[in-house]
Formats: sequence, structure tokens, C-alpha cells
Amino acid sequence: MADLPARADIDQLRHQAKDLLAAATAGDREALGRVRAVSPRLVLASAQLAVARDHGFASWAKLRTEIARRKLLNRRDLGGLRTLIDADPALATARLEHFCDHDRGVAPLSYIAMLNFDSSRLGLPNEPSGTGDVAKMLLEAGAPVEGDPADRETPLITAASYGDAEVAKALIEAGADLEAVAAADAGGVPGGTALRHAAVFGMTEVVDVLVGAGARVDSLEMAAAAGDIAAWPLGGTALQSRLRALVFASDHQRLDVIDQLVDAGTPVDDEDATWGRQALRVAARNGRSASVRRLLDHGADPHRRDAMQNRTALEWCEGVGLGHDRVRAILQAFSIG
Repeated sequence: MADLPARADIDQLRHQAKDLLAAATAGDREALGRVRAVSPRLVLASAQLAVARDHGFASWAKLRTEIARRKLLNRRDLGGLRTLIDADPALATARLEHFCDHDRGVAPLSYIAMLNFDSSRLGLPNEPSGTGDVAKMLLEAGAPVEGDPADRETPLITAASYGDAEVAKALIEAGADLEAVAAADAGGVPGGTALRHAAVFGMTEVVDVLVGAGARVDSLEMAAAAGDIAAWPLGGTALQSRLRALVFASDHQRLDVIDQLVDAGTPVDDEDATWGRQALRVAARNGRSASVRRLLDHGADPHRRDAMQNRTALEWCEGVGLGHDRVRAILQAFSIG
């Protein structure tokens, strides 16, 4: 059984069915066997059923509907989705299955929470909005706000990990549990809340949404990501906690927090002992130009190399876009100067 490509095209599959029927009619043994396995009749409907079964679907109609559903989600097509779900309400909750990029299947609500992040991978236009409206529609149509109990994380955690603040807001408005945690075997931050996922993956807008909604800030590190460490006295705080906090503050461009941590004696160039993360490298890698400049102002060494890959902050700045361009310009100017 072959999974569908991420951007499956029903017209291409229809052509495949026609080619299969032609080959079977001409006596090709393999083609004839595939068609005969599903029907004794050598007609187009039989070839289409064979193609559908090859991809794990019980019928051609189910294959066609699944491809249409994913296309409508990709387009954030509210009207088309409503028409589809009105005809079959189960499509608001049933997992999208048999696609190559989601081998365990994925619920529509979780899929839309990942869509903005995945747009480049899928070759889709980088839409500025629309995912939140789709999420609201799915929730109104019966999608459970906490997702499928079999999933390793809730839709809110998925939205946090993938940086979709619109979807996060829609889920929070629908009553999503801010303190739900991912499973111990989850691929993101095992056992972590939505806030921890957003903080770890550098999704600052979602961090702000979650904190604004009342998500619990339970450590200096999370407070640094959120931009307010006033409730966390630094005098008696362990050095490793402060180093991790400096990395989070740098990744989320919390410049005042960077200042406070460095002023409290946190070594600006040290790595945290657990993950080996270092503030300037993380800021450079993720295109945080304001943090790079502030860390350099505090004496960070742009020539310092990491122990694992022997790369400088500039060499870690591999991304594309305005933020990374600015980081490269800052670090290159500093090196020349």
C-alpha cells in the first residue's frame, strides 16, 4: 500500500486509473491482476477502485473526498469546508489518513495548527491569516478542543510548537486546557505544557498569547521567555538556571531580561550544561538581531566556537530572511571592526 503524496492530485490519480484500465484491457498481467483483485469487470470504476485500494481507501469516493478535504484545509476555504462537513459531519473530526507526511494520520484541528509553519514545505502561499477561522469552524462543527486522546499532544500544544497564535487564540477561547502536557514519548518537549513548547521553539507571539491567557509561568526560564523575571530573585538562583534563562531571553528578544541576567553576573558566553545552548549562538541561528546586538554590547565573543561542531555564531546563522540578514550584517561588521 502506497501513501498519497502530501499534495495529491485527483486528476493525476484519475489518469493513473485510465492507464491501469488500458493496460489491463491490453492483457498486461500485473494491471489485470490489480483490477481483478477488486472487481471482475474491466471498466473505469474498477480501475479507480483498484487505485483507491492501492492507497488504503475503501472506495474511489473516499479517496476523492480525502484529497478534497486536505486541499480545502490548505486553502483555508471556509465555504468549501462547511459544504463538505455539512454533507458528512464526521469530516470535522476524522483523521486525515494515508498521506506520506503524516504516517499516523492527523486530526483536522491539529493539521490546521501546523499549516502556516508547513506552508513552505507544502509549496503553499504563505497566507497571513485564516487558520484561526478554520480552527473555529472545526470546533463549532464538533472537533474536540483537547483533540484525540490517542494523540501525544493537544491541539493547543501543537499550535504552540508550530507558532500559530491565531489557532492558539481560537483554542483558548473554546476552553483549551492551558496546563495540559504532552505525553512522555512526544516528539517536541515530552511532558511539557503549551507554554514550554512555545518557549523552547522560539514562538514568541504564542508565548505572549498563552501568558496573557493565564498560563502558569513555573520557572525562571519560562519567565525569561515571557519577558518578566521580577518574581524570580536572581541572587540565590543556580547558575545553570540563569544560563538557560539567558538563552530563552535571547531567543525571544527580551532585551531587558538579558540586561538583568547579565547584570546579576550571568556569564554571557557560557553554555548551559544540559543542552549545550549558548545565548549568542541561539540568537544568531534564529535571526534575533536585537538580541545579537545586545549580547555583543554586553561583551559576548562572536568568535567563540561551540565544542560539538566548532562553529561561530556567524556560522550558525544559516537561515534566510530579514532577521538573519541583519544578524549576519551585525556579526560581520563586528568582526571587521
